[in-house]
Amino acid sequence: MKNWLSITMVLFLAMIACEDKVVQHEPAVEEGFVEVTGGRVWYRIVGADKVGIPLLVLHGGPGVPHEYLQPLELLADERPVIFYDQLGCGNSDMPNDTTLWTVDRFVEELVAVRSGLKIQQVHLLGQSWGSMLAMEYLERKTPDGIISLTLAGPYLSSDRWVADQNYHVSQLPQNVQDSIAKYEASGDYMATGYQEAMMIFYQKHVCRIDPWPECLLTAIEKIGYGVYEYMWGPSEFTLIGTLKDADVTGYLADIDLPVLYTCGEFDEAAPATTGYYKDLTPGAEMHVFENASHEHHLEKPDEFIQVLRNFLTKSEKAD
Repeated sequence: MKNWLSITMVLFLAMIACEDKVVQHEPAVEEGFVEVTGGRVWYRIVGADKVGIPLLVLHGGPGVPHEYLQPLELLADERPVIFYDQLGCGNSDMPNDTTLWTVDRFVEELVAVRSGLKIQQVHLLGQSWGSMLAMEYLERKTPDGIISLTLAGPYLSSDRWVADQNYHVSQLPQNVQDSIAKYEASGDYMATGYQEAMMIFYQKHVCRIDPWPECLLTAIEKIGYGVYEYMWGPSEFTLIGTLKDADVTGYLADIDLPVLYTCGEFDEAAPATTGYYKDLTPGAEMHVFENASHEHHLEKPDEFIQVLRNFLTKSEKAD
């Protein structure tokens, strides 16, 4: 009798375990393309089967595709998390046409993605350059259905970005500063010495994990260098492209949404600058991640997801 009871109990526990696995299934994934001016952009929806208000993610660069934002997929237990690779990088078409690399076209691309995917209510998250894109979209299109805005490692003013990077470079060892100055003066950005100096900067202010996570390396492999170099420049701390005069800080006072700013303690988007943006934005919140940098969502993934999850939930309750 005891043996039969034991067997029955084992089978019962196994059945519960199987049911847990069914409940804890991987979120549904949908992938495809949306037609935009200049070609097709690729999208990925993680949690396509979820009923929560979607999170639409705008990656940085310009030209650094979505893979490095992979931790945001953890939010797909509650809502669809929508990524897309902007034209010219990643899995999207990569035309060789610099007339396509304009803020206006990237805004129209965002409109096309939202329309093509029939996204009505949505939370918007812009990381780095994606924060500039988000602000330009809100200002130029005044779209309906935006529930909240998250600006992670925000780039909202070229002047302030350059000032912060100049300071960060000034704190590097003198020989590294000398290498940067030497190769920038000659314009030899592909020189080994410049690339080595660039990596020393990146390991302090872009991502402090050693070695870098696979998802970040994958994104780097798929960078659209044509877009990046045309709009930005040869490195994160050398902004000489078409964005060199960009500034959307004048729009911040007009935002009528819940807004969350995030940055790392050692972020390229320095805490003081991020705090300045926060103070210009009515009712905005801000979270600084200690011992982290620009990729603080990779360096502090659990903390980042919890902060963002709480913000999204609170924004929905306030709506």
